[in-house]
Amino acid sequence: MITALLAGSRAIPDAQFSPAGIGREFDHRVNRFVRGDRVAWVGGGDPATTAYLEWIDALRLALNRRLFLGLFDYECHYACYPVGAFYRRHLDAFRGTVNRVVSTTLYLNPDWSPDDGGQLALYRARARKPCAVVEPRLGTMVLFLSNEFPHEVLPARRIRYSMTGWFRVNGSRTGAADPAR
Repeated sequence: MITALLAGSRAIPDAQFSPAGIGREFDHRVNRFVRGDRVAWVGGGDPATTAYLEWIDALRLALNRRLFLGLFDYECHYACYPVGAFYRRHLDAFRGTVNRVVSTTLYLNPDWSPDDGGQLALYRARARKPCAVVEPRLGTMVLFLSNEFPHEVLPARRIRYSMTGWFRVNGSRTGAADPAR
């Protein structure tokens, strides 16, 4: 499945990748000072993506059974970090919302070395030094609490690919599903 996702990420036309932004809806904007990656949102379709999304849903159910998280949905995109691209320290939860609960990143980079950069640095809330630094090697998957661990992507020295996503909960107080199902 991972090699098929790797091939799938390389087969996406450049025109389908958009500059990644920060914020949501009316607050959404592109800011190259904060991040320089490009993203292509996943909607399913090809067999590898379908298999991945089925595996992710089984993971969602297992996390709910064992940790009682109430995870409701999953959204994800392919991310491409061109040479020099980074993403400054941030949290994955949007300001004023709590629906992103668990962040996931699956790396799609064969033959990656530390000299290639692009590592994920995870921090404790107010710490200046990372508590973990993860090399973006093919098949490595990272999961962490979206609103608890500030993190950043260090500058990439070669093109870096990943599939990044978020397990979400229904944050609606109106009886309507948020996110919509």
